Amino acid sequence: MVFEPAQNPDALRGDWSYPTAIRFGPGRIAELPDVCRSLGITHPLLVTDPGLSALPIVREAVAHNEDAGLSTAVFSDLRSNPVRANVDAGVAMYRAAGHDGVIGFGGGSALDVAKVIALLAHPSAFDWDGNGTEKQIPAEAVAPVIAVPTTAGTGSEVGRAAVVTYGGVKKILLHPRMMPRAVIADPQLTLSLPPHLTAWTGMDALAHCLEAYCGAFYHPMADGIALEGLRLIHTWLPVAVREGDNLVARAHMMAAATMGAAAFQKALGAVHALSHPLGAVYDLHHGLTNAVVMPYVLVLNRPAIEEKMALLARFLNLPDEGFEAVLDWILDLRRTLDIPHTLAELGIEADQLEALAIQAAADPNAEENPVPVDAVVLAQCYRDAMAGRVIRDRISRR
Repeated sequence: MVFEPAQNPDALRGDWSYPTAIRFGPGRIAELPDVCRSLGITHPLLVTDPGLSALPIVREAVAHNEDAGLSTAVFSDLRSNPVRANVDAGVAMYRAAGHDGVIGFGGGSALDVAKVIALLAHPSAFDWDGNGTEKQIPAEAVAPVIAVPTTAGTGSEVGRAAVVTYGGVKKILLHPRMMPRAVIADPQLTLSLPPHLTAWTGMDALAHCLEAYCGAFYHPMADGIALEGLRLIHTWLPVAVREGDNLVARAHMMAAATMGAAAFQKALGAVHALSHPLGAVYDLHHGLTNAVVMPYVLVLNRPAIEEKMALLARFLNLPDEGFEAVLDWILDLRRTLDIPHTLAELGIEADQLEALAIQAAADPNAEENPVPVDAVVLAQCYRDAMAGRVIRDRISRR
């Protein structure tokens, strides 16, 4: 029998310090002014996306601050796959108004842009073309960041990296002080997320946990976090998609997303390496592209992860055993969540696969894959995902 956490949403509440200060639980967005004051922020810039900016949850968050005497401006000029121009506009607004901290409010895109605005808030040696790196920026020059996730997917709230598309390629920026100084993880903020975005962001969290667990590096702490994250996703993602107002499911998925990002400090892999070019070139949702390529990468990695998949199947109490059981679970989950089976269904063009594979091979995550990959191997993986090879016959038999 597997222990299951409390089913009462009021009991799903805590203050955690791993890997940063996290205030977790329903209704905790009301504590935003306290968090700002604790970090010495008196005039924050709240960064969110255009869709959220008009919703009550943003207005209410700003009102909490304004009522506490903290003048808060909103920046929302960003794309779902953020580009350099979005960051530049945010930095300009931050500097012009004399802000002293950043609140990232939303999904991974908003949180990533917020972190990069904080990184570049003060003039530095950083250069987008590589003549100076983000790591050379002094720690004291990075503005404090508060992260308020409204999706259960990227886990960007506990990461020291951010992804921005520049020159048609997704650039991963990394700095230790981009780790948010504080997080408010309030599952009530995810209740308005529609089913398809709940599914796509949930599959992103699954990809993080799964790739971290499959990574070849020795990191038993990350493995343990990834396994529990996978168990929570196995149990609660279908419920969160089916019952969007189920606060227990939303809370467990928010925890799983944070766990996935904590775990992938160990490693990611070819799922992300293949997914990043698809998002950069076709402006597709990152969680969706992760979900589509995931089973093809599992099959590619099978020789290196067979034993781990057997353990995962037992841990999740799947009806069958071993690698096949995990693959069947993921295929069944994708079908339940209406995830396309092939890249062709996403509008990917076959004549672009070789160029995409070159980008994928250059992605830092490719180096972390448990089976060595290069542009040739990744191009074949793209072709398999275009045609549905490997899993097409399996799907038809089920």
